Amino acid sequence: MPPPGASWPAADASGAGPAARGDDERPSLGELIGNVTQDLSLLVRQEVELAKAELAQTAKRAGTGSGLLAGAGVSGHFVLLFLSLALWWGLPIGRAWAAFVVAVIWAIIAAVLAVRGRGELKRVKGMPRTAETVKKIPNALKGHEEANHE
Repeated sequence: MPPPGASWPAADASGAGPAARGDDERPSLGELIGNVTQDLSLLVRQEVELAKAELAQTAKRAGTGSGLLAGAGVSGHFVLLFLSLALWWGLPIGRAWAAFVVAVIWAIIAAVLAVRGRGELKRVKGMPRTAETVKKIPNALKGHEEANHE
């Protein structure tokens, strides 16, 4: 009797199925190894396809988002440049001190944005579904699939 989740091969090397060999005979070691190799090959191909699909989707979204953010960054840069110039000229203190005040304001903003950006990059997860399913492979190879559901 095959283990749970497995099935008898359709035919042996002679072309005869299990019924032709006799119901009480077990598949040969070669047949079992062939089945395991075939199943393992299928599993690896499926994992590679999942990884490719997740990576393509992630890359597409990241590329679109990056392009939009780059455009917003260039536009925002010009806005900030002109607002900074207006503030510099509009402050009622000397031009040198006004430039220094505007520079300090921008240094603080840059530091806050850098800290927040670094925190966001640390939260990037990559390919979570692929990583999760790859962790299940060792239990599946050992025949302990139920350990993956605990």
